Amino acid sequence: MLSLLEKSKFTIEIPNILHALPILLQNIPKLHFQINNYNFDYPFRDFDWDKARRALMALWGSHKRKVMISLGVLGSGYFVYKIYDGYRRKITNKEIMEFDADKAVDEAIRSQLETLFENIQRISDTITLPYAMHSLRDRLSEKLDLTYFMEKLMQTKGETGIRAATERFELWEKVKVLSFTRAATSLWTMTMLTLYARVQVNILGRHLYVEMTRSDGSQLLGEESDALSKIEKQEYLTTADYLSTYGFNSLVMNMRNAVSQVMKTKQLNSQFSMETLQETMMEILDLFMGVGSDLVLFNWVDYILPETAAQYREMSSADDASTLMDFTKLEQLISETRAVLSSSDFKTVVEISLRKGVDLLVDAMKGAQIGDVIPLAKLLPRVAQLSTPLLEEPAHNKFVKLLRNAPEVQLFYTFLYANIPRE
Repeated sequence: MLSLLEKSKFTIEIPNILHALPILLQNIPKLHFQINNYNFDYPFRDFDWDKARRALMALWGSHKRKVMISLGVLGSGYFVYKIYDGYRRKITNKEIMEFDADKAVDEAIRSQLETLFENIQRISDTITLPYAMHSLRDRLSEKLDLTYFMEKLMQTKGETGIRAATERFELWEKVKVLSFTRAATSLWTMTMLTLYARVQVNILGRHLYVEMTRSDGSQLLGEESDALSKIEKQEYLTTADYLSTYGFNSLVMNMRNAVSQVMKTKQLNSQFSMETLQETMMEILDLFMGVGSDLVLFNWVDYILPETAAQYREMSSADDASTLMDFTKLEQLISETRAVLSSSDFKTVVEISLRKGVDLLVDAMKGAQIGDVIPLAKLLPRVAQLSTPLLEEPAHNKFVKLLRNAPEVQLFYTFLYANIPRE
């Protein structure tokens, strides 16, 4: 076929394709194909190509306007589409860049929050809570010291007579009340300080989160915050020492009243099992907390935290720096903290924590228990000594670790931290 085309002398021009096509085909005398032993001949020479060309030209002439308009519309649509596609790509790329930028800011905020939160937690665990525990040990030894009464019992040992017997009975009654008051006070204060320290950390964490989101992450680590200064953070954390400094005397007085009411039916020769001891401790703590009673004689939150920042400033007026501080933010922190401590959820967490503490105390005493029961008089020295492990340094305190790892306690603080205040 190529040889026939080479022999045919003609020229094809693109603008005149309709004229050139019949000339091309007419110069081909005959095409012969053989497929599977079948011969096919196509005599293009006999076809009226002029008539066909005129028909095509007439068709083009009659529909030329429509074709041109259609092509124009299609071209315009394609052009508009390309413009729209370019704009869409530009917007998409911009949104992707903004998303990446926001993600980077969020990561930076999260990283800064974690660092700040860890710093607050470290200060609370290594400074605030250990110092408060140390102060409580000193106050407990000062306020609930049994040495005098035990020495008097030793002095009157062997004496006879009604007066000596009466004196010994009164001394034993005081030892009984003081021993259980000392143990119950130690357990309650250890529990409340541990929980209160975590409340402080989570409330500060919430405020740090709000500050960071308001600043869109522009606030760098180490910068002073107008909303919450370092001095106010420090002053708020030091309120953990309020219990041992200002609330301890009232706490001991009311705890002693609860112990006296529960122990007045317990005789010194009563046989105590570990289960009885457990029930007695829970009865004392429930009475002190007002569990199951509609009569509330006092608000135990007042032992832990002042009502207002102004009241706290008056109590600590010896500190010249505190008198010059703006207590607006501290007032808000104290108000939020009191609201948390007064909530029913926190009270439930306290009850669970106290029960866990009592269970651990009883389990520890069971190891040294000889026999199933023991007279109450012989049990009192061991009860009085319970304050030692309860108020041990937090880093080595198994009771503190028990409370921190309790699922109910962790869940409460998760909800507390997530409860971001709304504007």
